[in-house]
Amino acid sequence: MLTATTATTATTGTTSSSAATAAATSAATQDRFMTLLVAQLKNQDPMSPMDNAQMTSQMAQINTVTGIQQVNDTLKSMATQFTSLQVLQGSSMVGHNVLVASNTLTSSAGVASGAVDLAGKADAVKVEILSPGGQVLETFDLGALDAGRHSFDWDASTYQGTGEPSFRVTATLAGQAVANTSLAQDTVVSVGSENGAMTVQLQGRTAVPYDSIKAIL
Repeated sequence: MLTATTATTATTGTTSSSAATAAATSAATQDRFMTLLVAQLKNQDPMSPMDNAQMTSQMAQINTVTGIQQVNDTLKSMATQFTSLQVLQGSSMVGHNVLVASNTLTSSAGVASGAVDLAGKADAVKVEILSPGGQVLETFDLGALDAGRHSFDWDASTYQGTGEPSFRVTATLAGQAVANTSLAQDTVVSVGSENGAMTVQLQGRTAVPYDSIKAIL
């Protein structure tokens, strides 16, 4: 909760600074335009003064540019506020287990859990647990499975290697490969924001974008 509040405060400060900078830039642009316009009027040929329609057109152009800048500033502010709101709401995820798009396992209390999303029905699904160097540590069959998400647990209590193990899924139907997506279970430690997007810090890996989270368990 503290992390989310800190991130929101920092974001608010950045938003105020950005808004002030944008306002100053817009005002400076208008000042330069008016200076050039006045100079143009002072130095115009008395026998051939500037056409009213031309002057109106130039003023309309600067107003259009200013208006677009104001719209962009408003949209940026709304996006920043939306991200801050996401972070505050996302703080309720802290302490919960989630499934993230990854094949790297995180062990908790001697158990590493994962899942596989099958694009179609498979008559044989095999999971191989791999060391960080790619050596097969253990293999087990999940059998025939329908399309959809299927979870598994691996007893990691005897694993003494350095680095987190990973897993590889092989799914087939009548000898033909079935497309699948690997998912790993991890625990949310904190939430924050980076470059205007919400991020989730997990226990066993670096922070990931929120859209990498596929399920909250």
